[in-house]
Amino acid sequence: MRAKAGGARKWQNRAYVIGFCLGLAILAFTVLPVGEWFHAKGPMNTGHGKLACAACHKHAPGSFRQQIQANLRHAFGRREGPAPFFGRLPVGNADCMACHERPNDRHPVYRFLEPRFSQAREKLRPHQCVSCHAEHHGRRVTLAETGYCVNCHKNTRLKKDPIDVSHADLIADKQWDSCLGCHDFHGNHIMQIEKSVGKRTPTEKIRAYFDGGPSPYGTTLHYKAKQDG
Repeated sequence: MRAKAGGARKWQNRAYVIGFCLGLAILAFTVLPVGEWFHAKGPMNTGHGKLACAACHKHAPGSFRQQIQANLRHAFGRREGPAPFFGRLPVGNADCMACHERPNDRHPVYRFLEPRFSQAREKLRPHQCVSCHAEHHGRRVTLAETGYCVNCHKNTRLKKDPIDVSHADLIADKQWDSCLGCHDFHGNHIMQIEKSVGKRTPTEKIRAYFDGGPSPYGTTLHYKAKQDG
């Protein structure tokens, strides 16, 4: 009888040890960098595969205890202003610009804050990087449409139009899907602008590029993105 009880206790102790080790392994997996992929909402976008979580997700100010206290005080009306975030701050333009800010950007996000772009802001939110480049989707551009230039360029006119079909005619015919066939939105590719509308890059290749495919604008860039800011 005593021997039987000793055997049960032995197996019980082994179960405790296995459970402790298993819990420790799970904790380490969820905390250490090697397990970062487990926390991600989805696959990293094109070009971001080697980024660590901390490259974009900065720690919120204060300790976890202080963050809880501040949020509770705010919830009960004893703290003015927005409550601080728990753990990590939300990712914003500044985090993107830390790696991607360029002096030659033809469509920098700050430009869309001008009053004349109020309707575009309401529809596309182009003043925020994530409106077109939402992370964790495994793509390069997450905006589905390719004819979004219509929101700002309806009245575009060129005094000396260099292409064989004028921009005015393309606009009149609502050929908005043709814009990206010749123009790189941010203007960071070193390329010759096509002057024949018929030779522009087909929309299918633009969409493939959005999805993470090869660049139809070439691979030579004016500025390369910094790594981890």
